[in-house]
Amino acid sequence: MVLHGTNMQGPFSRFSTMPPAPPSGPEDYRVRLMDGLAQALAEKRYADTTIADIVRHARVSKRTFYEHFPDKEACFLATYNALSDELLSRIGLAVDRPFSPDPIVAAVEAISAAVHAYFGALEEHAAIIGPFFTDVQAAGPAALSLRREIHHRFADAMRLLVDARLPDHPGRRGLTPEMAMALVGAVNELVLMAIETKREAHVSDLSPTAIDLFLAVLSWDPASLTTLTSAPLPSSITSR
Repeated sequence: MVLHGTNMQGPFSRFSTMPPAPPSGPEDYRVRLMDGLAQALAEKRYADTTIADIVRHARVSKRTFYEHFPDKEACFLATYNALSDELLSRIGLAVDRPFSPDPIVAAVEAISAAVHAYFGALEEHAAIIGPFFTDVQAAGPAALSLRREIHHRFADAMRLLVDARLPDHPGRRGLTPEMAMALVGAVNELVLMAIETKREAHVSDLSPTAIDLFLAVLSWDPASLTTLTSAPLPSSITSR
């Protein structure tokens, strides 16, 4: 989907400073309400956000809100899910391209591209990532359940990336479902750390740490990688 105020695929990539175009159908109203929630969350915490705040930003009536969502929680869940879908889409686009002909280098490049895409997308949404990482518990059991489902989606995506890109070699470890979930949890904690220290606008600075963690879990480090290939590794890896 393409929301108003942006030419990018995915929800609330940028907030519009211009009045949105008139909705052309029910899905447009739903998208506007999700944008409205995102803009409201940029101003206040989830617990303090009201339906009046959402419809004010969406520039629709409360009646329209209730035609699409039964309550604030349902709107939050839909928006949270849409944000997660966009992040996964951005990762998919980042790794869906040619890399080095050397399989070892290509695997490292793909992992690096995926991590940079994830943190880059979060940084673009710096104004709203806080509520979706820290206010989930306040949104109720359904939101906690959705968070677990989303974490599984990211873990599955990581395993697919490793299986597709990681060549066989003596030190190849791969990712079990449990290890993938542990990585997702660790990355989530890095983001929470950035939020708690008010560094949401610079969250992409954490990309090198996340890449190092990913390679370490795979039993790869820059020194061992150079023994597996004669091709030059990405400078972002070897310079650390």
